[in-house]
Amino acid sequence: MSAPDLSRYRTNVGIVLFNRDGQVFLGRRADTRPPYNWQFPQGGVDAGENLDDAALRELMEETGVRTVRFLAATDGWIVYDFPEEVLASGRGRGYAGQKQVWYAFRFEGEESEIQLDAHHDIEFDQWRWAPLEAALESVAPFKRHAYEAVVSAFRHLAVPAD
Repeated sequence: MSAPDLSRYRTNVGIVLFNRDGQVFLGRRADTRPPYNWQFPQGGVDAGENLDDAALRELMEETGVRTVRFLAATDGWIVYDFPEEVLASGRGRGYAGQKQVWYAFRFEGEESEIQLDAHHDIEFDQWRWAPLEAALESVAPFKRHAYEAVVSAFRHLAVPAD
């Protein structure tokens, strides 16, 4: 199988936010019906924006969180394809899917900092802390293989903070 033409994929960042106990932030997508409606924060990269800045901006916009410490980032792109219903609806914006670099951060603030309405486009209507592997069971199936790669890349970080 040949590598996908990455020019057909939207540039995106994803964020795994670990708390002090080694659990991760999962947000319930405001516009998605259960059961596959919980995911990590993620979002597109603006023109001219570097990936590091995009990750911090997306995290702040979707969760309100600013008080973090960088832990790691994935090497290269993790790619997933949009399913036919996303493509047909136009939500894919003309892209075949998304190419993502994933970031791991440690949340060092107080939970009162988490504000899902920090930005006018509300992504999540509820959130929770969960074990890292819980994301595999609750994410949309078309994103699952990407989440498997992310879990594998960051599994070693799912421990209590020093």
